Amino acid sequence: MAKKFTVVVEEGEDGYLISDVVELPGCHTQAKNYDELMKRTKEAISLYLEVKKPLEIRNKFLSLQQLEV
Repeated sequence: MAKKFTVVVEEGEDGYLISDVVELPGCHTQAKNYDELMKRTKEAISLYLEVKKPLEIRNKFLSLQQLEV
């Protein structure tokens, strides 16, 4: 059964796209374009799960907000 993960995507100062998997601390990668980023993110998740078995996800993503102060 496939699991769903929340991925936050940001653009770095160098123009690369960076993904961070919310439920998997330290699971992140980067790429020059969005399609490649998603491919690499899936690979990073798979590798993470191979090393960190068994996985018990305790966090549940609720929202993403931007605040201007």
